Amino acid sequence: MKHAAPLFALTMLTAISVAHRPALAADPVFPPGVRVGLAPLVGLAPAKTFVGFETSDQGVKVLVTELPAAAFNEVETAFKANPAGMAAKPESIETTAGKAFYTIENAKDATGNVRRYSMIVGGGNFSGYVAVQVPENAQKIYTDDAVRQMLSSAVVRKEVPLPEQLGLMPFKISEMSDFKTVRTLAPGAALLLADSSDENSIETSPFVVIGSLASAPEKAEDRGRFAQQAAGTIPGLREGRITMSEPQRIDGMAGWETRIDAVSGKNNTPVSVVQWLRFGGGKVTMRIIASAPRDDWAKAFPRFRAVRDGIEPR
Repeated sequence: MKHAAPLFALTMLTAISVAHRPALAADPVFPPGVRVGLAPLVGLAPAKTFVGFETSDQGVKVLVTELPAAAFNEVETAFKANPAGMAAKPESIETTAGKAFYTIENAKDATGNVRRYSMIVGGGNFSGYVAVQVPENAQKIYTDDAVRQMLSSAVVRKEVPLPEQLGLMPFKISEMSDFKTVRTLAPGAALLLADSSDENSIETSPFVVIGSLASAPEKAEDRGRFAQQAAGTIPGLREGRITMSEPQRIDGMAGWETRIDAVSGKNNTPVSVVQWLRFGGGKVTMRIIASAPRDDWAKAFPRFRAVRDGIEPR
């Protein structure tokens, strides 16, 4: 019986250690609009101002988002080639989704000292990214081991269910015009409808991006200039030339249509693009950008217009 006391002490120490480590949720949770999820530690709930999770005092934060597929490949290649040469030395970790890499570093923010964790995991045609921040006063509960356990629970899904994607948007869409791919570019902010499922060559077939601009012209006479300036910010276009820009009523509201000829993509695909702006009052402008290879424009344009006419504010 002389070993009973040490055994009892060891058992108690283990129990105390487990008791002070927050448990994981029973099942992985996917934040709305993203294809990567995890089992959050107890005490973490869906965040109110970003995509991810946070504690009730907003001290511990877990950001969950997506990056291009190449991001994971670049980290993996650098890790294999020269891990010591990387700015923040990553460690490999096995997750439910597969192999991942994560880093830990100490930092400071406006509240004081924090512990930061970053993880990237491959998702096939995208990379999942999770960033965790733990303030100093929570580090005894949200320990390195606890956060690592949470990160290892990461899972990915092939697609975000369509009703979930559409439910996040500030507008309703009743017409999809048979586009094969529907995906949020920024949850609750921008939606992509495309014929191509290859995210690296979207421009080779017709696609539509529906979103908004956080500004609007103050006067009606400024709308034309505003529309042309907005058209000049459309990403991915080169050698762009505006071929038409004129006012138009869209769903009974003031709007503006601008058309552009340009080239796009790594293969310099000649494309025709239309930008529709719908002014609904206030400081937000609905923006619809639709693009098609120039040879497909005649067939694609009626589909674009059908999508536009099927959009309603919530």
